[in-house]
Amino acid sequence: MAEIQKDVVFYDQSRGGATFSGGEPLMQPDFLLGLLKACRDQEIHSAVDTTCYAKPEVLRQVAEVTNLFLCDIKHMNSELHEQYTGIRNDRVLENIRMLAEAGKRIFVRVPIVPGFNSDRANMEQTAQFIQSLRTIRRVDILPYNRGGLEKAGRLMGRIDLMETQAPDDGTMDGIAGVFRSHGFEVTIGG
Repeated sequence: MAEIQKDVVFYDQSRGGATFSGGEPLMQPDFLLGLLKACRDQEIHSAVDTTCYAKPEVLRQVAEVTNLFLCDIKHMNSELHEQYTGIRNDRVLENIRMLAEAGKRIFVRVPIVPGFNSDRANMEQTAQFIQSLRTIRRVDILPYNRGGLEKAGRLMGRIDLMETQAPDDGTMDGIAGVFRSHGFEVTIGG
């Protein structure tokens, strides 16, 4: 909290707050909950940037003390999601639905990775899923960033997915159009 408190003047001027991301902040729920409660007690706006892959009871506790969720949806096809991320997306989607039904403020973030999830069919399915939740109005589409290739290669060896190129502006504009056609406010780059 001492680090967070250093920026309170900035938060007040910008109407911002503390964003908890990672890695995955829900992997350390006790630590996260402690910080979120302290932020709430000091009236500091809080956001959790998450995959929403956690036990529902953990997410419910976190939701009680969080102002905003930045929730990733990587792919609607559970088998492809598992192939590229190591987990199925069922829990992710169920947890996003649970947060929406609880009336939590959510921005959905879709990382756009050519060759994985950038096809129109997946974007349409993603937009339809989000639209079914009825409470989410904003979608951030995030172009794949090759910036971490060297570090990832040193840490984990070759990763084929990382050989893809960042999507071009035309691809990003087309994807934005899909979400806009479903009534969403869309930010490219979030």
